Amino acid sequence: MQHPMFIMLIMSRVKHLRKEKMFSNQKVSPGKSEVRIAFSLDSTSDVKDERKKDEEDLNQTFPDLEQRLQPVPPCVTLKESVLVYKEHCKMAREYHKVECEIAALEERKRRLQAELQEDKTVARETARQEEEFRCLSEENRALLTVHEERARLLKSLCATGESGQDSS
Repeated sequence: MQHPMFIMLIMSRVKHLRKEKMFSNQKVSPGKSEVRIAFSLDSTSDVKDERKKDEEDLNQTFPDLEQRLQPVPPCVTLKESVLVYKEHCKMAREYHKVECEIAALEERKRRLQAELQEDKTVARETARQEEEFRCLSEENRALLTVHEERARLLKSLCATGESGQDSS
């Protein structure tokens, strides 16, 4: 028994071919059906090249694609099956490309986040050093003020001591 979906696909293809007048089952003589087959052998090298390309197209694998998303090899006798397979392969390649782009962007994001964290650490250290510099500058001004006061006091004491010695 043949698979019902397969039969439906064949019937659909026959209807399509009949519409395009590429297939006919008109009776040539009573009891015999006519079947027309048309093909062209323009150049055998072209046919070989096409066959090789088709074989390559049909043997595509996508190892990083989940098994359930893998293209199912087509029924090579059905043009629609091959077209669907090729479209599926194209989508699988696009999916792979997008996955690679996502991975690259995630890696870039990870590097940028690491740089941001490093920048935040540097900014905290810079802020700490600026605060330390501000405190040390204030302490330095205070010490300079005390030094200037002590120097004046020393100068006035020295002047008072000299004038006291002169008067004795």
